[in-house]
Amino acid sequence: MVIDVHTHVVPEHFPPVGNRAAGDRWPSMDHTGPETANVVVAGRNFRTVLDRCWSAPRRLREMAAADYAVDRQVLSPMPELLAYRLEPRDGLDLARYLNEVLMRMVDQAPDRFYALGSVPLQDVALAAAELERVKSLGLHGVELLSNVNGKSLGEPEFLPFFKAAEELDVSVFVHAQHATFMDRVVGPPFIENIVAFPLEGALGIASMITGGLMEACPRLRLCFSHGGGTFTQLLPRLENAWHKNPNFRALMPRKPSEYACMFFYDDVFFDNRAVRYLIDTVGARQVVIGSDYPFMFRDQSPEDEFDDLRLTAEERRWVASENCLRFLGR
Repeated sequence: MVIDVHTHVVPEHFPPVGNRAAGDRWPSMDHTGPETANVVVAGRNFRTVLDRCWSAPRRLREMAAADYAVDRQVLSPMPELLAYRLEPRDGLDLARYLNEVLMRMVDQAPDRFYALGSVPLQDVALAAAELERVKSLGLHGVELLSNVNGKSLGEPEFLPFFKAAEELDVSVFVHAQHATFMDRVVGPPFIENIVAFPLEGALGIASMITGGLMEACPRLRLCFSHGGGTFTQLLPRLENAWHKNPNFRALMPRKPSEYACMFFYDDVFFDNRAVRYLIDTVGARQVVIGSDYPFMFRDQSPEDEFDDLRLTAEERRWVASENCLRFLGR
């Protein structure tokens, strides 16, 4: 069995903004055809999407295609829809709507879909309180962005949320988005996704290690998109500093590599040499299959990847599904 941990959903429709403070920051769908729509945010087309974003039957057909070949998907919102830019109450309304959409999709094929929902992390107390409702709906956890309006997830103010997630035994999938250093990135707008997201993802993970999150929440289940970006290249530098700098070592009782091996990472790296390095760094028990469907498709089938990586039969089973089930608390 193969489970894809990294797939996204966009609703076919959004509720009208009404008298919410969000104004045009509230998302809407401009349907341009029977299978296409523009996701409109702040008066512009954020992304043109196909009905595979909301159609469970189309997903199930495409999951069976030979060049994708997965048995189950973990659904989560398109990251832009997490919308930490909104006022907290509007963010809560949007999160609850997204969570209901996700569960309706799961209900259409409960043996094929899992789901991770949304919370308004721009208000930590509100987000922590909402986790109970997330779990009661049947969601397995939540998706978060790698920063909250410029603040890294390792900041102390987010600790109550992660403690609540640990206590409720829900999973957290972290997706890079809204890089905070775009003034340094040269090129057209889409270059953010290509160049900045891997760096942004690494910053988010590093903040959780240097901020002491896993000491405070050792049972927390965290998974990072796109293999954690450039984090595995940063990790040896953190490790070296821990061994040689007493002030840095005083921040954490364990080596950075030990914390890194507590996390899960998807394999969306576009090059098996990077996946091999990830496995060699954190172990085959911490790596899961991903794709970024429906915005991207895998370049190769999981079996072809496993062959190229020369995984053992046991490692194939772990990466294909067992690690994902562990991440989901299944």
